[in-house]
Amino acid sequence: MTCSHRTERRPERDCATLFFAALLLAMAASVASSRPAMSQQTEIAIRGQREVEDVTYGDWRKLCFKPGGAQKHCRTSITGKFSTGQMAVRLDIIEREGDGSARLQIFSPVGMYLQKPVRLTVDQGAPYHVPYTWCLTNTCIAGSVAAPKMIQELASGQALRLEFVDSNLLALTTSLPLTHFASINKGAPVQTFEQDIDE
Repeated sequence: MTCSHRTERRPERDCATLFFAALLLAMAASVASSRPAMSQQTEIAIRGQREVEDVTYGDWRKLCFKPGGAQKHCRTSITGKFSTGQMAVRLDIIEREGDGSARLQIFSPVGMYLQKPVRLTVDQGAPYHVPYTWCLTNTCIAGSVAAPKMIQELASGQALRLEFVDSNLLALTTSLPLTHFASINKGAPVQTFEQDIDE
């Protein structure tokens, strides 16, 4: 970089300003290019794995809701409970009438390591990662859009494996059946709740 001294207006200051600006741009580019490597280095290592065996799953159920004047939406769900009767896991596929998209929600007990998303695998397929969206006092909820490919895999699969990471960095895995998911999801709801709004 060359600077001309022909102008008599602070040539040294102009050269210094240009040099400083170029230096800042180079530093910003260097930091931006190193960010992916830094995030890979800070990846948390899982300390072990444990199969959760004391959870019993019920049947898949489909419930629909029709608020007054709004589109009907349906929820196909399965719930797993501990031997105490307390809910351990619940999985919902939520679909809105006339809308081609679906949403997946997974309810888990509190005490999970929320930076690690729930890992969902159908049979031996590729895993899906579902990030946590919020927690209540007795449960945390992970959710994302359910791609049509995922719904097709659920409909044709035999088992769904869920992997959670707890606060001790142990991977907790549980499997639930998919044998009746397709027929329940495409079939009539067990119950439809309607709400009329009087104007």
